[in-house]
Amino acid sequence: MKTKIASLLLASAFSLAAFQAEAADKVTLQLKWVTQAQFAGYYVAKDKGFYEEEGLDVEIKPGGPDIAPAQVIAGGGADVIVDWMPSALATREKGVPLVNIAQPFKSSGMMLTCLKESGVKGPEDFKGKTLGVWFFGNEYPFLSWMSHLKIPTDGGPDGVTVLKQGFNVDPLIQKQAACISTMTYNEYGQVLDAGIKPEDLVTFKYEDQGVATLEDGLYVLEDKLKDAAFKEKMVKFVRASMKGWKYAEENPDEAADIVLENDSTGAQTEAHQKRMMGEIAKLTAGSNGALDEADYKRTVASLLAGGSDPVISKEPEGAWTHEITDEALK
Repeated sequence: MKTKIASLLLASAFSLAAFQAEAADKVTLQLKWVTQAQFAGYYVAKDKGFYEEEGLDVEIKPGGPDIAPAQVIAGGGADVIVDWMPSALATREKGVPLVNIAQPFKSSGMMLTCLKESGVKGPEDFKGKTLGVWFFGNEYPFLSWMSHLKIPTDGGPDGVTVLKQGFNVDPLIQKQAACISTMTYNEYGQVLDAGIKPEDLVTFKYEDQGVATLEDGLYVLEDKLKDAAFKEKMVKFVRASMKGWKYAEENPDEAADIVLENDSTGAQTEAHQKRMMGEIAKLTAGSNGALDEADYKRTVASLLAGGSDPVISKEPEGAWTHEITDEALK
C-alpha cells in the first residue's frame, strides 16, 4: 500500500512539473554575438531562476559572425533580440520595424585602437591611414564618426582606407592597419594578450569623441506590441533580465563563471571572461533598463549627421517605447 501511495505521489509530482513546464511562457532571445560576459545578465537570470520566478521558459540563442539578429527576428526565429541602436534604426528604416523596449547598457564600449608607431596621435592623423572596421551593422558608428570629422572613407591621402575587419585583432598585430575596431571589454584585451604594451597604443573611445551610440539594447517587432499577452511576457522578461544584470554587476566573478558554464564551444577562458565582466559592469552601471531619451536623441543626431551618406535619412518614429520598462520597474 505504501509503495502504491509513493508511486502515486511521484506520478503527481512529475505531472505537476510537466504542467508547470507546459504553463511557462516561452521566450526566445537572440544574442548579438557568441556566449560571453557581454550577455552575462541573461545567463545569470536563467541560472539563478529569475526567469522561472516570472513564469518564463527562456531560450538564449548565441550569435556569431554569420548571424544577424534582425534577420532572425524578422524570420520568426526569436521573440526579442540584442542589437546596437545604429544597426536597429538602420534596419527599421529599411522596413524591419524594430522597437527598443529596454536599454541595459548605459555606456558604449567601442574604441579605435591604434599602434603608436603608425603616427596616429589624434583623429586628424587618420587621413591616409588604413583603419579596420567591423561590418554586419557594426560599421554604422564608425561611418558616422568619419562623417563628423569630414573624412572620406574611400581612400586617398585625405581619406581613410577601410579594411573589413574580421572579429579578431590580426590586422593590428600583422600591421595591416594603423588602427582597428575594439571593444573595451574584449578585443582591447586580446591586443594586450598578443604582447603589445598599453604604452605602445593610442586609443580613441567613441564616448570621449562625442559620437558614442547606444549598444546592446533589447528589441522586438512593432506589431508584436499590439498583443497584450506578448507585452506582459516582455514585462516579465525585462524585469528578470535586469535583475540578472544587477546581480552580475555586484558578483562579476560568479557571473563570469555562469557564462563559462553556458559556453558549449569551450572557446572562452576564465581569465578573459572575468576581465570582460569587469569591463561590462562599467557599461551597464547606471541603467535600470529604461532607455534614457537623451541618450536616444544623441544617438539619432549622430546617425543623421552623415553628410551626403547618413546612416539614417530621417528622424525615426516609434522606434522605442517605455511601456515595457514602466511596468517592469514598478
